[in-house]
Amino acid sequence: MVVASVDNLADERSKAQFDVGAMKIVWAGSKHVFDVTDRMARIVASDPEFRKDNRTTLGRKELFKNTLRKMAHVVKRANELRLTEEEASKLRFFVDEPGYLDLHWGMFVPAIKGQGTEEQQEKWLPLASRMEIIGCYAQTELGHGSNVQGLETTATFDPKTDEFIIHSPSLTSYKWWPGGLGKVSTHVVVYARLVSGGQEHGIYGFIVQLRSLDDHTPLPGIIIGDIGTKFGSGAYNTMDNGFVCFNRVRIPRNHMLMRFCQVTREGNVCLSDVPKQMVYGTMVYVRQTIVSDASWALSRAVCIAVRYSAIRRQFGSQDRGIETQVLDYKTQQSRLFPLLASAYAFRFVGEWLKWLYADVTERLQANDFSTLPEAHACTAGLKSLTTSVTADAIEECRKLCGGHGYLCSSGLPELFAVYVPACTYEGDNVVLLLQVARFLVKTVSRLAAGKKPVGTTTYMGNAEHLMQCKSSASSPEDWLKPSVVLEAFEARAFRLAVACARDISKFSTPEAGFAELSIDLVEAAIAHCEVIVVSRFIEKVQQDIPGDGVKEQLQILCFIYALHLIHKHSGEFLSTGCITPEQATLANEQLRTLYGQVRPNAVSLVDAFNYTDHYLGSALGRYDGNVYATLYAQALRDPLNDTVVPDGYEEFIRPVLKQTMRLSRL
Repeated sequence: MVVASVDNLADERSKAQFDVGAMKIVWAGSKHVFDVTDRMARIVASDPEFRKDNRTTLGRKELFKNTLRKMAHVVKRANELRLTEEEASKLRFFVDEPGYLDLHWGMFVPAIKGQGTEEQQEKWLPLASRMEIIGCYAQTELGHGSNVQGLETTATFDPKTDEFIIHSPSLTSYKWWPGGLGKVSTHVVVYARLVSGGQEHGIYGFIVQLRSLDDHTPLPGIIIGDIGTKFGSGAYNTMDNGFVCFNRVRIPRNHMLMRFCQVTREGNVCLSDVPKQMVYGTMVYVRQTIVSDASWALSRAVCIAVRYSAIRRQFGSQDRGIETQVLDYKTQQSRLFPLLASAYAFRFVGEWLKWLYADVTERLQANDFSTLPEAHACTAGLKSLTTSVTADAIEECRKLCGGHGYLCSSGLPELFAVYVPACTYEGDNVVLLLQVARFLVKTVSRLAAGKKPVGTTTYMGNAEHLMQCKSSASSPEDWLKPSVVLEAFEARAFRLAVACARDISKFSTPEAGFAELSIDLVEAAIAHCEVIVVSRFIEKVQQDIPGDGVKEQLQILCFIYALHLIHKHSGEFLSTGCITPEQATLANEQLRTLYGQVRPNAVSLVDAFNYTDHYLGSALGRYDGNVYATLYAQALRDPLNDTVVPDGYEEFIRPVLKQTMRLSRL
């Protein structure tokens, strides 16, 4: 069945009160990034080799082999088109299929760049760049994840042979989860406890060859495989997340990544002149990438939900003879538009984090570590906040699409299954928030000593005002003043942090206080992270932004994001005395008004994401809005519909119908 191409959303698009083309540039970040992104997305969408609409119907082995084919085609196309590193990265992104290339380029190569010496980089990076070896990154173990210091794998130096012995001493020490490890990678960066001269010297990375480059069989002493099927159909099951056990595997001494620490031929352990804090630069980079990915995933789900909500009609006036668009219902708007605003908010905070990464890197190279603790806390908190919100938002978008959202053809179940691991990889979200809270408590405790807070905690330097201020909002319109909004968020965050610091001081030890007050600490950390996002959004909309009506739409979204959070966390804003119940009511009144202002622009605001139908992968989110014909066409393509009479009829259905089987009463 061929689905006719008719723009069922043309009327919605005609209502736009802003320049959609200009908004696309704002979303992309620059005209250059837009051009590269748009071109790569369309190359992927037009190539039948990258078809993905059958993923959820494939068995695991077939699914994995299909992914291997696509990854090989990615490499082929990148070479044929002579793509730059930036273009190739975007090409891989829009293929939209988790595969071993993600870990090779995203973790293995950066680990060598960040932790290898110049000589090691000269040896390994050309091999990796030419794909003559395929690498992954193995830190997490079966029994240890977020607690890196608890890793059990050992790397013991043997001065007799000038080698390290990589060993897994227990079942819980097996490396577990690395993508690309299970079936594909030839090499891995393994994190292990460095042991030399009978003493432990901390956790470091070691390059270990896993498989023969001739026939791909595991090398001696290596037990390796896939960890099994993960959550969801298709989804992350395209990736060979694996396990590996090392049984006294020997590697040359120079296979230890030695930028920060060297082991001499005699087994002496020497810290290098390069400060170990430099490793945090890589961590900041990885986490800012995760925040950026959150905006992609969230905006994708929102795009599907907004378009479908404009197409779907339910109930409404019988007099007009036409049902009401679901997008016109205030209940739908109150659930969906804050998610739309959050997508833009996360996009802009991700943009700002790129600047932060560049700033941190420049400072580290100049041996300036003054902003490092704050940058670490900031990126840890934003990783936690954005991934948690996005995972919940994708599920909310599925529910906003009603029953059809439950179909795999909606694209939302698979998107959720692919995205939700972000809440636990690169740091469990709650653990990360507790790290942020520790930094906040330390910052508060140092204020009395005259220590000025830096970076995203600078607002805490205005301690006296934040502890005493009362919101000046006296009308709904006052909640459109950036200073009024920001003051409320800063006061709430600071007062929660101060309360935590005060309460911890009452315990016999700080650790006892942290353990008992962990729930309060998490809430304080979230409040601080929301200050960061709100302030960055406000900063963005106060800039000169080209395009008719673009700035006005972003201002509306900015205040929807902020006022929705005030509504969501009204208990904290009220209990800390930042606002009064009357002011909370005024904020809600203004929020409802803003929903009405977004409504005519909603479809065009998601059009500004510039997603192809291939990337969205959704019958509900099609650009032309031809939802029902697409749902029907995709239903007909399901393998269960290959025959009219199902396999098993003669064996199992006919005997029941003809009562040739003896049945007990049901």
